[in-house]
Amino acid sequence: MKSITINGSKRESVGKVATKALRNAGRVPCVLYGGGESYHFSAQELDFKKLVYTPNAHTVEIILDEKTKINAILQDIQFHPLTDKILHVDFYQLFDDKEISMNIPVKIEGSAPGVLNSGGVLSVNKRKLRVKSLPKNLPDFITVDISNLELGNKLYTSELQNESYTILHPDNTVVCQVRTSRASIKEEELVAEGEAESEVSSETPAKEGGEGETKSEE
Repeated sequence: MKSITINGSKRESVGKVATKALRNAGRVPCVLYGGGESYHFSAQELDFKKLVYTPNAHTVEIILDEKTKINAILQDIQFHPLTDKILHVDFYQLFDDKEISMNIPVKIEGSAPGVLNSGGVLSVNKRKLRVKSLPKNLPDFITVDISNLELGNKLYTSELQNESYTILHPDNTVVCQVRTSRASIKEEELVAEGEAESEVSSETPAKEGGEGETKSEE
């Protein structure tokens, strides 16, 4: 998996006043945990652009005070409710021999016959899947081949299991499926309505006598 570098500086103080001063200076308060000790540090907000504002998954190399290097993953992030400015970031330290859980993006490959030949619509139920593995086995994405999906078919997580990682979803979780399009459903409804009206019309008996016909008196 690709890695992004975050350059941080250890924090001397973690109080509210110091935190506010950091944010005013364009820096983000962070904490790194998961190892023997937790590290409180700050980093430039711009450094998080490639890590946060992307659909891709990355590990992180945190460099503290230009000397200490620690591999980690983004664990949690807090945004301001109005401005969406990053308020705080939590990182979790990685170890080569310790499995880690992470959300991995789904990459769709191929063309579904149910879409090409039957007018269906591909519906992606899961844009990301949570997996568990050693750091070295974390994939950049999970490939989902839809080349065999006919109209009405579904693809489940049980079909995507891999020896390098474990997908942490029930086997019956639907990743994607080919559905009948709304246009096709509407067309079928209109056809059904037309057939129903035709049947009613054909079953209605004609009135005896024509319009304007008078009965002669004897």
